[in-house]
Amino acid sequence: WRLTVALRWLLGLPHLLVLTAWLYLGIVVFLVNWVIALVRGRPSERVHGWTARLVRYQAHVYAYLFLVADPYPSFRGWQGTYPVDLLVAPPADQARWKTLLRIVLAIPAYVFSTVLTYVLYVVALLGAIFALATGRYPRGFRDLSAYCLRYQAQMYGYLLLLTDRYPTLASSFQFERSKS
Repeated sequence: WRLTVALRWLLGLPHLLVLTAWLYLGIVVFLVNWVIALVRGRPSERVHGWTARLVRYQAHVYAYLFLVADPYPSFRGWQGTYPVDLLVAPPADQARWKTLLRIVLAIPAYVFSTVLTYVLYVVALLGAIFALATGRYPRGFRDLSAYCLRYQAQMYGYLLLLTDRYPTLASSFQFERSKS
């Protein structure tokens, strides 16, 4: 709908505020989980579930803001509640040396994720202009945006100890196709 495309960022503002608060809390949770993973060799199940919801919620919000999916997302981050969703494996053993150096190891993936975020902004802007003019959003734009979001979710999953697997250009997190 053209009006929601025009007002997408204004409508998403409450989600951005909640997501920002959740991310600040996530820093503390990450540090606690990092220590747990170093000591036990695997992250805590409860913290893993909470972190998975955080990354999933971020994907839901960004999918909405960057026009990958149309319905307004909930504030919960539950699996299966949004057309663009993440499948996150349960906690598993992780190499302690990778856990110890996780932040350093994640820097190249973070830099590439940042570049993809700029791609998201450009594609969303061009797509919004096209959608306002024609009433539809190009499928290629949506697919490119979904790819960028997928990599970003992989990077956050790796950084936040959801997985021991380094982000790849292929998808390790699966996005459901949006029906919009």
